[in-house]
Amino acid sequence: MKQVIIINESLKLPRGKLAAQVAHASLSAFLTASPSHQQAWLKVGMPKIVLSASSEQEVIEHYQKALAANLPAQLVEDAGRTVIAAGTITCTGIGPAPESEIDKITGHLKLVS
Repeated sequence: MKQVIIINESLKLPRGKLAAQVAHASLSAFLTASPSHQQAWLKVGMPKIVLSASSEQEVIEHYQKALAANLPAQLVEDAGRTVIAAGTITCTGIGPAPESEIDKITGHLKLVS
């Protein structure tokens, strides 16, 4: 079991903003998962990986692929209170779900550095 968060790197978010957006994605995707996947993920220590996408469109495409694969997923749109405009898609959270299912969609993406 794992969870991935895919960040829209074209926004070049400040570190604090990026951390907040990742937290939003992690929690919102978790809440869409089945209770059994939630419990299994909690039991193994809540592994999560933060990955990089080059654009908003790429984030949306991975979100749509996750939904098509019946994986828990959630897009994060910013409220616009700080550094970016309201409605800007900052990231998506996928999972928790079995690692092999998530890797089919996100296995080619690079880690955020």
